[in-house]
Amino acid sequence: MDAGLKPSGVLETVLYARDLIAAEAFYAGVLGLHVTAKAAERQLFLRCGEQMLLIFNPDATEIPPPADAKIPVPPHGARGPGHVCFSAAAEEIGRWRSHLEDRGIHIEADFEWPGGGRSIYFRDPAGNCLEFAEPRIWNLS
Repeated sequence: MDAGLKPSGVLETVLYARDLIAAEAFYAGVLGLHVTAKAAERQLFLRCGEQMLLIFNPDATEIPPPADAKIPVPPHGARGPGHVCFSAAAEEIGRWRSHLEDRGIHIEADFEWPGGGRSIYFRDPAGNCLEFAEPRIWNLS
């Protein structure tokens, strides 16, 4: 392994949901992410800061692409709930909690980490576990 070679960050993260209409309503409408592209019944691409959050329908992405596909992305998918943690400043987390609760979204957990930093956990319509947390939970701030 080349000692100087390592990833500089995460460019995209993927969650899976069969109901992409509900996913779009949640991620764009509730969380305010910008939809950059979508394909009915297959995928939803959302910008989140300098990264992308992709929502794929696993029923469509587990199928191998045709031999003549213009973009031959290998099949991939997951079943069951995934997890994504969104970064939020300490003063934003309480506001996020109120924003979510005002829209009927249940907060499953709200706590301070032993090493410092607060997290709140909730679910998207597909059951994925989502979190808002201060970057300092990983000593990143």
